Amino acid sequence: MPPILPYSEIVEGMQGTAYTVLDASGDLRTFPVEIIGRMEAGKGDQRMIMARTSGAFIEEVGGVLQGMSGSPIYVDGRLVGALAAGLKDLSPYTFFITPIEDMTPLWSMPDTKNQTNIDTVNIVKELEDRKKAEEKRRLREREKAFAKMSQEEREAEWRDMIAALNGEKPEASVPETDESSSEKKDDVSSDDTTHTDTKPTDGQDVSANSAEEKAYFFTRGFNAAGLRYLQDKLPMGSSTLLPMGGSAASGKVHTRYDASLAGGQPVGVALVYGDFSIGATGTVTAVEGKKVVAFGHSFMHKGNVNYFMTDADVIGTISGQSNGVKIANIGSVIGRVNQDRETGIAGILGTFPTAVPVQIRIKDNALGAEETFGAQIAYDEDFLPILSGSVTYAAMSRVSDSLGSSTARVRFAIRTNAYEGGLFERRNMYYSGADVGQLAVTELLQAMNLIVTNAEKESDLIDVNVDVELNPDRQTALLVSAVPDKMTVRPGDTVTFKTTIRPYRKAEETLSIPYQVPKTQPAGPLTLDIRGGGFVPVNPLMLFAQAGLEIPDDEERFKSTGDRLRELAEQGENNEIIIAPGAAPVPTSEKEMKKRVKAAAKASARAAKEEPEKRVKLLADPNKKEEKERFFAPYVIENVIHATLKVEE
Repeated sequence: MPPILPYSEIVEGMQGTAYTVLDASGDLRTFPVEIIGRMEAGKGDQRMIMARTSGAFIEEVGGVLQGMSGSPIYVDGRLVGALAAGLKDLSPYTFFITPIEDMTPLWSMPDTKNQTNIDTVNIVKELEDRKKAEEKRRLREREKAFAKMSQEEREAEWRDMIAALNGEKPEASVPETDESSSEKKDDVSSDDTTHTDTKPTDGQDVSANSAEEKAYFFTRGFNAAGLRYLQDKLPMGSSTLLPMGGSAASGKVHTRYDASLAGGQPVGVALVYGDFSIGATGTVTAVEGKKVVAFGHSFMHKGNVNYFMTDADVIGTISGQSNGVKIANIGSVIGRVNQDRETGIAGILGTFPTAVPVQIRIKDNALGAEETFGAQIAYDEDFLPILSGSVTYAAMSRVSDSLGSSTARVRFAIRTNAYEGGLFERRNMYYSGADVGQLAVTELLQAMNLIVTNAEKESDLIDVNVDVELNPDRQTALLVSAVPDKMTVRPGDTVTFKTTIRPYRKAEETLSIPYQVPKTQPAGPLTLDIRGGGFVPVNPLMLFAQAGLEIPDDEERFKSTGDRLRELAEQGENNEIIIAPGAAPVPTSEKEMKKRVKAAAKASARAAKEEPEKRVKLLADPNKKEEKERFFAPYVIENVIHATLKVEE
């Protein structure tokens, strides 16, 4: 950490120097800075220093650019702070500095966002332990070999060692010495590679005090449709998404465990990393040991966070009439960003964020194309559901030329401790004439949201696996009729419905679907709904809403996350035909409504005692009946019809 020039000692007219990287060479470039004055709006407001720059170099670049944010500024060898922001549509040569005194406190702020109950391995320590163990093994082997040597061989060994210490060429070398030399060469090569990689990069900027300033988020792997979806779903304000985050050819997470940074070098922060990446780049302001502060303004202003810290590679600069941007690619993961505050971002090198691996397999039967994508999503409860859905949608849009007028079969599995057994699975079938991709990710978003908003405890997520099969034709059907083989039944009887469906632009098909009358069904008319699984059945509470009445839904309020996930798992699928008791007509009075709800509650309690709860096995053959009341069809069922049976005592 360099010496600091306190904010209180800053005076107008001071001359300083800013350091940043502006091209692919990775070399630090400098430009002059003149202090105009201090700005302090009062208690609770951020302190800023106003400054200007000039000269042929900065004019050639186009002034202060977005992406230079975080560039350290020194006066007489002391660090003043970070270049933070300019004012949109005004002079690109005047800007504001965030005092370094207001940035270093980020290192000591509370950090509780990287906790997990999952057993983890400290890879850095593991590698160090292995290296020490290997050195001990070689030392033992050398001692054993030395003990077996003759007197002449020992003397020759000693002469070689003394010659090496004196800088002379040894007379002879034993195999171990050659091996050691080879290791040294490897070490040098590794150091050179590390030095080259450390030329990371930068390229993002948000105004610290001015909401007018636009931010640029760099993305990788998202095509135009994926970017539109992401821009619509991710709360980024006026930020702009630029598909310039680097080549998506390699989705493998490249992690550097021994990275180092210095003031003026580029650095990145990422929410997603892999075949799909979302993040921003800026400049390192200061480093102390493994601790880093950068940007001089917030990334998304989220406080204590859990994001990827990456190195970066500057490509070049683009300047406009009154502003510009430094374009950079997010590089290797080198640490974790744990603070995202008004005065900057802070993080730790060699410590990595809790992340959720997502694997997505997309098969498009029309194009005969199949691709598998992988990404790591930083565990952030606000963004994890949105980002998992966004990368799945982006994967679909990349493989398929068009998602309009398509049918999608989706299956996803989430390994988490929020669900009994540790594995939540769901499959469904969707059709849309406009964009089937947006429909296809709805239940994934719903499940992820339930998991991360677990009220009992913070959920652990091991990974997410998604499979999508896309077909270009419309695979839907309408229910035409459902005729029972008998109209009068008794509790416990089985009735077979001859059900006719009309697939889209195909001949009608007839299915025989059995239905067992509940053993507790009272005598009288039994109204049945024959419907697609995607149709939500009407329950007593919904009847209250239809009648304009209100009733506290305490049962719903106190459900656990596991219960809610179980309900989602057991919901009907869109390609199911379900036969189940339907709702009676809407009551005309509040008294009748309460009477009906009370009766329904009693009947439900009685049924629960007399009959075991039925569960749906989600991984069974989709063409096989799962329950007597359900039948899987190869079409999305688009409607509901009704039938009535007479139940006798």
